[in-house]
This record gives sequence, structure tokens and C-alpha cells, in this order.
Amino acid sequence: MTQMTVSFKALLMAAALTLPGFALAADPAMEKDGMYTDHKGMTLYTFAKDSGGKSMCNDKCATNWPPLMAAAGDKSMGDWTVIKRDDGTMQWAYQGMPLYTFVMDKKAGDMTGDGKMDGAWKVAKAK
Repeated sequence: MTQMTVSFKALLMAAALTLPGFALAADPAMEKDGMYTDHKGMTLYTFAKDSGGKSMCNDKCATNWPPLMAAAGDKSMGDWTVIKRDDGTMQWAYQGMPLYTFVMDKKAGDMTGDGKMDGAWKVAKAK
């Protein structure tokens, strides 16, 4: 084998090992028709009582409005930030607003939570 062949194989191996890391850098949500969904297509919501990158939805609230959880090692990027919840777990926020799904949404595209609690819950929209 020539030196060039060995170097090319080493470069290919390095690229193959690096590429899976790039997959982790994807946004934590997807945009569809100007609204955000999780990667299963479930609508994401914001809660008007949240502020300053802090979730006010805990305990029973979080049972009905499951937070969009961040995995260990997830890092903030641009408008997407990882915030710490009261229970110590990590949650994704978009432009400082923590994101949630809604238990009454049964299939991708459902938006039954929009406007709940006198409008406190809103579909998360791309800005």
C-alpha cells in the first residue's frame, strides 16, 4: 500500500467516527408549518407563567404537560437552551421559554392544548 492509500483510509476512519457526533448537534425539535414539534411530530407548547428560562410547571402540571427533556450531555445552541428543572432534570427551552407536550394530544399534529388555562398554554411557534 502506498502512503496515500494509508492516509486516505485513516481519513475515512476519522470521518466515520466523527459523523455520529454531528447527529447529536441537531435541533431538539422540528419546525412544521411555523410551529415546533418534538421528533415524534407531537406539538410543543409554551407556558405563560414561565419566565427567565425557568419552568413553573412541576409535579401534577408536568404530568399533564410533559417537559421536552434534554439528555445528559445536551448543550445549549443558539436559540435552544438547556435549563435545569426544580427536580434537577434538564429541559429544552426555545428563546428562553421551556417547551412541553400535552397528554391530551394523542397523535402527531394534535393541538388540543393550545389556549388552555385561559390562554396560558400556547403552541410554540418559530420566530
